[in-house]
Amino acid sequence: MRRAGKTTFLHQLRSERHKLHPPERAVYISFDDDRLMDLPAGQLSQLLEEYYRRYPELRGKETVFWYLDEIQLVNGWERFVRRVLDSERVEVAVSGSSARLLSREIHTSLRGRSVETVIRPFSFREFLRHRGEEPAMSVERLTANERSLIEKRFREYLQEGGFPEAQGLPGSSRTELLQGYVDTVLFRDILERYRITQVSALRWLVRQCLRNPAGAISVHRLYKDLRSQGHGVSKDALHAMFAHLSDAFLISAVPLSTDSERKRNSNPRKIYPVDPALIHAFDVTGRANEGHALETVVLGELERRKAEVGYVKSTSGFEVDFHARFLDGKDELIQVCADLSSAQIRERELRALREASHEHPRALKRVLLLDHEQAIQMQQLEVSVQTVYEWLKRFLSFFFPQRVIVA
Repeated sequence: MRRAGKTTFLHQLRSERHKLHPPERAVYISFDDDRLMDLPAGQLSQLLEEYYRRYPELRGKETVFWYLDEIQLVNGWERFVRRVLDSERVEVAVSGSSARLLSREIHTSLRGRSVETVIRPFSFREFLRHRGEEPAMSVERLTANERSLIEKRFREYLQEGGFPEAQGLPGSSRTELLQGYVDTVLFRDILERYRITQVSALRWLVRQCLRNPAGAISVHRLYKDLRSQGHGVSKDALHAMFAHLSDAFLISAVPLSTDSERKRNSNPRKIYPVDPALIHAFDVTGRANEGHALETVVLGELERRKAEVGYVKSTSGFEVDFHARFLDGKDELIQVCADLSSAQIRERELRALREASHEHPRALKRVLLLDHEQAIQMQQLEVSVQTVYEWLKRFLSFFFPQRVIVA
């Protein structure tokens, strides 16, 4: 997602090089610059040759560090990078607002010489660190006052989200900023790049996704809705639009958790924004659902941990928000709830976990809540119960303020 901090991260890398080497050996180029718009990959060599015309004494003798920002705007860039790595004394860091930078084809073309770092909006830990309020100890050891501050900050995080430039802004300014981010993604990363002409249909689709977070989206239903409004858009075009929105990191689409590819593809996917603040920025009811923001935060952390995530629907129709399979082979059934004070809601959510565990018997059953007092009251249950912010503290969310590949 744009504006998450990847350009800042590249400049931080470059600044570290400046401490050890002359500044001319660290070169930054942004392909988002309008002067480089539609640059063909064949002309990338001209940038390299122009550099060595200026500094011929460095060629073949000193390592030069190249920082190429928004490189996905140049089709075929990976062949250039591979050739330069093979023929010159260089290190290359590339960044882009596209999931294609993580594709198997790119890693294959770079012959296993790449290391990736995913740059997302701030996690809750990074949100606290940005304010200078990250606890030095575990949540369990906090005093009552310290815990109250963390709870207050977490509720603020659900509203403000993690985009660096949105921190501390009043609500109206933050909404304007975030809506501007989304417009930039639509026009720069999707409409211009893929030459999409159905602008109104795409904008409608984005509003549907961001105004109905955690909702199950059916392309067939959306197709019928669009047709009824006079939009001449095909189902294939809708599928492509969803793929473009995911590729630009604006949304995440969570499938049904099943080993059957047919079932996974035939069932709706649950759509989440990349950041909880986008829920409030696009809400038109004035009653943005805290539970949906909580789910968005949990999904973001699961994706940081590179978990394979799906949702579960039991044979009785009850739903578990997430089934997460982690890299260590463990898996968890996770139910995220803003408020379980109602006995009826509590029984429904717990029944969903119990029924889902029949299909996933090895999975740890977990309930994540907003309120600490409710978590204490539910400790006697057969499931693991925590507040979301306590669960988040389990993870070491390192501060890498989109996708960056260092090759």
